Amino acid sequence: MTAVRTTPQGTTPPPRLPVREKSAPRERGGGMSPMLTRLAAERATGVLERERGSLYLAEGRVVHAESPFAPGLDVLLLAHGTLAAAVWQDAVDRADEEYGAARLLLDAGRVPRGALELCHLEAVYDAAYFALTPSSTPGHFRYGAGHWLGALRPVPVEAVERETLRRRELLNRLWPDPLTDGAPLRRSETTAAPVPTARQSAVLALADGVRTASDIARELGRQAFHTLVDVRRLAAAGLLTGLFPPPRPHRRPAAPPVHPGPATSPAAPAPAPGITLPRVNDPDITLLKRLRDALEAL
Repeated sequence: MTAVRTTPQGTTPPPRLPVREKSAPRERGGGMSPMLTRLAAERATGVLERERGSLYLAEGRVVHAESPFAPGLDVLLLAHGTLAAAVWQDAVDRADEEYGAARLLLDAGRVPRGALELCHLEAVYDAAYFALTPSSTPGHFRYGAGHWLGALRPVPVEAVERETLRRRELLNRLWPDPLTDGAPLRRSETTAAPVPTARQSAVLALADGVRTASDIARELGRQAFHTLVDVRRLAAAGLLTGLFPPPRPHRRPAAPPVHPGPATSPAAPAPAPGITLPRVNDPDITLLKRLRDALEAL
Protein backbone atom coordinates (compact mmCIF):
# COMPACT_ATOMS: atom_id res chain seq x y z
CA MET A 1 0.00 0.00 0.00
CA THR A 2 1.35 3.37 -1.02
CA ALA A 3 0.40 6.58 0.71
CA VAL A 4 -0.12 9.58 -1.57
CA ARG A 5 -0.06 13.08 -0.12
CA THR A 6 -2.37 15.48 -1.92
CA THR A 7 -2.97 19.20 -1.70
CA PRO A 8 -6.48 20.22 -0.63
CA GLN A 9 -8.56 21.55 -3.48
CA GLY A 10 -8.45 25.28 -3.85
CA THR A 11 -5.15 25.74 -2.08
CA THR A 12 -1.75 26.57 -3.56
CA PRO A 13 1.12 24.17 -2.83
CA PRO A 14 4.02 25.74 -0.93
CA PRO A 15 6.94 26.85 -3.10
CA ARG A 16 10.02 24.66 -3.20
CA LEU A 17 12.98 25.81 -1.19
CA PRO A 18 15.72 27.33 -3.33
CA VAL A 19 18.66 25.01 -3.89
CA ARG A 20 22.05 26.33 -4.98
CA GLU A 21 23.61 24.30 -7.74
CA LYS A 22 27.09 23.04 -7.01
CA SER A 23 28.30 24.07 -10.43
CA ALA A 24 27.21 27.69 -10.06
CA PRO A 25 30.37 28.98 -8.33
CA ARG A 26 32.55 27.29 -10.90
CA GLU A 27 30.63 28.76 -13.83
CA ARG A 28 31.01 32.23 -12.36
CA GLY A 29 34.71 31.69 -11.66
CA GLY A 30 33.96 31.27 -7.97
CA GLY A 31 33.83 35.00 -7.24
CA MET A 32 37.31 34.59 -5.83
CA SER A 33 38.43 38.19 -6.28
CA PRO A 34 35.84 40.92 -6.81
CA MET A 35 38.63 43.35 -7.69
CA LEU A 36 39.95 41.01 -10.38
CA THR A 37 36.44 40.60 -11.79
CA ARG A 38 35.99 44.37 -11.94
CA LEU A 39 39.37 44.86 -13.63
CA ALA A 40 38.49 42.25 -16.23
CA ALA A 41 35.18 43.99 -16.92
CA GLU A 42 36.86 47.36 -17.50
CA ARG A 43 39.63 45.76 -19.63
CA ALA A 44 42.32 47.16 -17.37
CA THR A 45 46.06 46.86 -17.94
CA GLY A 46 48.48 46.64 -15.03
CA VAL A 47 49.42 44.36 -12.14
CA LEU A 48 47.20 43.20 -9.27
CA GLU A 49 49.43 42.67 -6.24
CA ARG A 50 48.07 40.39 -3.53
CA GLU A 51 49.53 38.91 -0.36
CA ARG A 52 50.76 35.66 -1.94
CA GLY A 53 51.35 36.65 -5.54
CA SER A 54 50.72 39.01 -8.46
CA LEU A 55 48.61 38.86 -11.60
CA TYR A 56 49.57 40.90 -14.68
CA LEU A 57 46.69 42.01 -16.89
CA ALA A 58 46.54 43.34 -20.44
CA GLU A 59 43.16 44.63 -21.56
CA GLY A 60 41.46 42.65 -18.81
CA ARG A 61 43.19 39.33 -19.49
CA VAL A 62 45.90 37.58 -17.49
CA VAL A 63 49.22 37.62 -19.34
CA HIS A 64 51.48 36.56 -16.49
CA ALA A 65 51.43 35.53 -12.82
CA GLU A 66 54.10 35.31 -10.15
CA SER A 67 54.23 33.97 -6.61
CA PRO A 68 57.08 33.30 -4.18
CA PHE A 69 55.41 29.92 -3.49
CA ALA A 70 55.54 28.71 -7.10
CA PRO A 71 58.55 28.08 -9.36
CA GLY A 72 58.82 30.65 -12.12
CA LEU A 73 58.86 30.14 -15.85
CA ASP A 74 62.66 30.02 -15.80
CA VAL A 75 62.64 26.97 -13.51
CA LEU A 76 60.23 25.10 -15.75
CA LEU A 77 62.26 25.92 -18.87
CA LEU A 78 65.72 25.29 -17.47
CA ALA A 79 65.11 22.27 -15.25
CA HIS A 80 64.72 19.72 -18.03
CA GLY A 81 66.97 21.24 -20.68
CA THR A 82 64.31 23.02 -22.73
CA LEU A 83 66.45 26.17 -22.63
CA ALA A 84 70.03 26.95 -21.65
CA ALA A 85 70.53 29.17 -18.62
CA ALA A 86 72.84 31.56 -20.48
CA VAL A 87 70.29 32.03 -23.28
CA TRP A 88 67.53 32.77 -20.78
CA GLN A 89 69.62 35.29 -18.87
CA ASP A 90 70.63 37.08 -22.07
CA ALA A 91 66.98 37.50 -23.09
CA VAL A 92 66.07 38.81 -19.62
CA ASP A 93 68.92 41.34 -19.71
CA ARG A 94 67.98 42.67 -23.16
CA ALA A 95 64.21 42.78 -22.59
CA ASP A 96 62.48 46.18 -22.60
CA GLU A 97 58.98 47.57 -23.02
CA GLU A 98 59.00 47.02 -26.79
CA TYR A 99 60.73 43.66 -26.97
CA GLY A 100 59.94 41.34 -24.07
CA ALA A 101 62.06 38.33 -23.21
CA ALA A 102 59.53 35.96 -24.78
CA ARG A 103 59.65 37.76 -28.14
CA LEU A 104 63.46 37.83 -28.10
CA LEU A 105 63.60 34.08 -27.52
CA LEU A 106 61.06 33.33 -30.23
CA ASP A 107 62.59 35.67 -32.84
CA ALA A 108 66.01 34.12 -32.26
CA GLY A 109 64.61 30.59 -32.56
CA ARG A 110 65.93 29.64 -29.13
CA VAL A 111 62.79 27.78 -28.08
CA PRO A 112 59.76 26.45 -29.97
CA ARG A 113 56.67 28.60 -29.55
CA GLY A 114 54.55 25.66 -28.45
CA ALA A 115 56.99 24.68 -25.69
CA LEU A 116 57.27 28.26 -24.46
CA GLU A 117 53.51 28.84 -24.43
CA LEU A 118 52.88 25.55 -22.65
CA CYS A 119 55.44 26.25 -19.92
CA HIS A 120 54.15 29.78 -19.57
CA LEU A 121 50.54 28.61 -19.20
CA GLU A 122 51.63 26.13 -16.51
CA ALA A 123 53.51 28.88 -14.67
CA VAL A 124 50.49 31.22 -14.84
CA TYR A 125 48.05 28.69 -13.39
CA ASP A 126 50.61 27.58 -10.81
CA ALA A 127 51.26 31.08 -9.48
CA ALA A 128 47.60 32.12 -9.75
CA TYR A 129 46.62 29.31 -7.39
CA PHE A 130 48.62 30.99 -4.63
CA ALA A 131 47.91 34.57 -5.67
CA LEU A 132 44.16 33.97 -5.38
CA THR A 133 44.39 32.39 -1.94
CA PRO A 134 41.88 34.01 0.45
CA SER A 135 43.57 36.76 2.42
CA SER A 136 42.66 39.42 4.93
CA THR A 137 45.10 41.83 3.26
CA PRO A 138 43.49 43.93 0.48
CA GLY A 139 44.99 43.77 -2.98
CA HIS A 140 46.52 46.73 -4.81
CA PHE A 141 46.37 47.39 -8.56
CA ARG A 142 48.97 49.46 -10.40
CA TYR A 143 47.62 50.69 -13.70
CA GLY A 144 49.90 50.55 -16.72
CA ALA A 145 52.52 48.27 -15.15
CA GLY A 146 53.87 45.55 -17.42
CA HIS A 147 56.14 42.53 -17.12
CA TRP A 148 59.53 42.13 -18.75
CA LEU A 149 58.49 38.78 -20.22
CA GLY A 150 55.96 40.35 -22.55
CA ALA A 151 52.63 38.95 -23.66
CA LEU A 152 52.41 35.40 -25.02
CA ARG A 153 48.88 33.99 -24.95
CA PRO A 154 46.49 35.93 -22.70
CA VAL A 155 44.17 33.89 -20.50
CA PRO A 156 40.65 35.08 -19.57
CA VAL A 157 40.15 35.87 -15.90
CA GLU A 158 37.22 33.44 -15.75
CA ALA A 159 39.46 30.59 -16.91
CA VAL A 160 42.11 31.40 -14.30
CA GLU A 161 39.57 31.53 -11.46
CA ARG A 162 37.81 28.39 -12.65
CA GLU A 163 41.08 26.44 -12.78
CA THR A 164 42.16 27.76 -9.38
CA LEU A 165 38.86 26.65 -7.85
CA ARG A 166 39.15 23.21 -9.47
CA ARG A 167 42.63 22.75 -8.05
CA ARG A 168 41.52 23.82 -4.60
CA GLU A 169 38.65 21.33 -4.62
CA LEU A 170 40.96 18.54 -5.82
CA LEU A 171 43.42 19.09 -2.99
CA ASN A 172 40.61 19.13 -0.44
CA ARG A 173 39.35 15.77 -1.74
CA LEU A 174 42.81 14.23 -1.50
CA TRP A 175 43.55 15.45 2.03
CA PRO A 176 41.51 18.22 3.69
CA ASP A 177 44.28 19.46 6.00
CA PRO A 178 46.22 22.32 4.32
CA LEU A 179 49.04 22.25 6.89
CA THR A 180 51.32 20.35 4.52
CA ASP A 181 51.05 23.08 1.87
CA GLY A 182 53.35 25.54 3.60
CA ALA A 183 54.92 23.74 6.57
CA PRO A 184 58.31 22.00 6.62
CA LEU A 185 57.79 18.38 5.60
CA ARG A 186 59.10 15.24 7.28
CA ARG A 187 58.74 11.56 6.47
CA SER A 188 56.56 9.49 8.76
CA GLU A 189 57.31 5.92 9.79
CA THR A 190 54.40 3.62 9.09
CA THR A 191 54.04 -0.09 8.41
CA ALA A 192 50.75 -0.27 6.51
CA ALA A 193 51.26 2.36 3.81
CA PRO A 194 51.08 1.80 0.04
CA VAL A 195 54.24 1.82 -2.01
CA PRO A 196 54.85 5.39 -3.29
CA THR A 197 55.19 6.10 -6.98
CA ALA A 198 58.43 7.32 -8.55
CA ARG A 199 57.24 10.92 -8.40
CA GLN A 200 56.21 10.56 -4.79
CA SER A 201 59.50 8.89 -3.88
CA ALA A 202 61.36 11.93 -5.25
CA VAL A 203 59.29 14.16 -2.96
CA LEU A 204 59.91 11.91 0.04
CA ALA A 205 63.65 11.96 -0.59
CA LEU A 206 63.69 15.75 -0.10
CA ALA A 207 61.36 15.85 2.92
CA ASP A 208 64.02 16.55 5.55
CA GLY A 209 62.03 18.55 8.09
CA VAL A 210 63.28 21.84 6.61
CA ARG A 211 62.04 21.98 3.02
CA THR A 212 58.46 22.97 2.22
CA ALA A 213 56.41 21.80 -0.75
CA SER A 214 57.46 24.93 -2.67
CA ASP A 215 61.14 24.24 -1.94
CA ILE A 216 60.80 20.67 -3.16
CA ALA A 217 59.02 21.81 -6.32
CA ARG A 218 61.88 24.16 -7.19
CA GLU A 219 64.55 21.53 -6.62
CA LEU A 220 62.68 19.02 -8.77
CA GLY A 221 61.80 21.58 -11.46
CA ARG A 222 58.10 20.83 -11.15
CA GLN A 223 54.98 22.89 -10.73
CA ALA A 224 54.12 23.67 -7.13
CA PHE A 225 50.54 22.45 -7.54
CA HIS A 226 51.61 19.05 -8.86
CA THR A 227 53.95 18.77 -5.88
CA LEU A 228 51.09 19.65 -3.55
CA VAL A 229 49.07 16.81 -5.07
CA ASP A 230 51.87 14.35 -4.28
CA VAL A 231 52.33 15.83 -0.80
CA ARG A 232 48.66 15.53 0.12
CA ARG A 233 48.44 11.98 -1.20
CA LEU A 234 51.50 11.06 0.85
CA ALA A 235 49.97 12.74 3.90
CA ALA A 236 46.72 10.80 3.40
CA ALA A 237 48.76 7.57 3.20
CA GLY A 238 50.58 8.39 6.44
CA LEU A 239 53.98 8.71 4.76
CA LEU A 240 54.43 12.45 5.19
CA THR A 241 53.60 15.01 7.82
CA GLY A 242 53.90 18.77 8.17
CA LEU A 243 55.76 20.21 11.12
CA PHE A 244 54.00 22.78 13.23
CA PRO A 245 55.91 26.03 13.74
CA PRO A 246 57.91 26.09 17.00
CA PRO A 247 55.98 27.58 19.93
CA ARG A 248 56.76 31.10 20.93
CA PRO A 249 58.87 31.35 24.09
CA HIS A 250 56.82 32.21 27.14
CA ARG A 251 57.77 35.36 28.96
CA ARG A 252 58.90 34.79 32.49
CA PRO A 253 57.03 36.71 35.19
CA ALA A 254 58.75 39.82 36.43
CA ALA A 255 61.04 39.17 39.40
CA PRO A 256 59.94 40.72 42.71
CA PRO A 257 61.70 43.94 43.67
CA VAL A 258 65.01 43.44 45.44
CA HIS A 259 65.22 45.25 48.78
CA PRO A 260 68.52 46.80 49.84
CA GLY A 261 70.60 44.21 51.73
CA PRO A 262 73.66 44.43 53.93
CA ALA A 263 76.67 46.44 52.94
CA THR A 264 78.46 43.28 51.80
CA SER A 265 75.74 42.32 49.29
CA PRO A 266 76.05 43.27 45.61
CA ALA A 267 74.96 46.76 44.71
CA ALA A 268 71.31 47.15 43.81
CA PRO A 269 70.50 47.98 40.17
CA ALA A 270 70.26 51.62 39.24
CA PRO A 271 66.74 53.06 39.35
CA ALA A 272 64.88 53.64 36.16
CA PRO A 273 64.90 57.22 34.81
CA GLY A 274 62.29 59.44 36.41
CA ILE A 275 62.05 57.38 39.65
CA THR A 276 63.41 58.81 42.92
CA LEU A 277 64.28 56.32 45.67
CA PRO A 278 63.52 57.32 49.30
CA ARG A 279 66.46 58.33 51.49
CA VAL A 280 67.51 56.01 54.30
CA ASN A 281 66.76 58.58 57.00
CA ASP A 282 63.20 59.10 55.82
CA PRO A 283 60.67 58.77 58.70
CA ASP A 284 58.86 55.86 57.03
CA ILE A 285 62.06 53.86 56.52
CA THR A 286 63.20 54.53 60.11
CA LEU A 287 59.87 53.40 61.53
CA LEU A 288 59.92 50.16 59.52
CA LYS A 289 63.46 49.45 60.71
CA ARG A 290 62.45 49.88 64.36
CA LEU A 291 59.48 47.52 63.93
CA ARG A 292 61.69 44.89 62.33
CA ASP A 293 64.23 45.12 65.17
CA ALA A 294 61.48 44.78 67.76
CA LEU A 295 60.10 41.67 66.08
CA GLU A 296 63.54 40.08 65.97
CA ALA A 297 64.04 40.73 69.72
CA LEU A 298 60.91 38.73 70.55
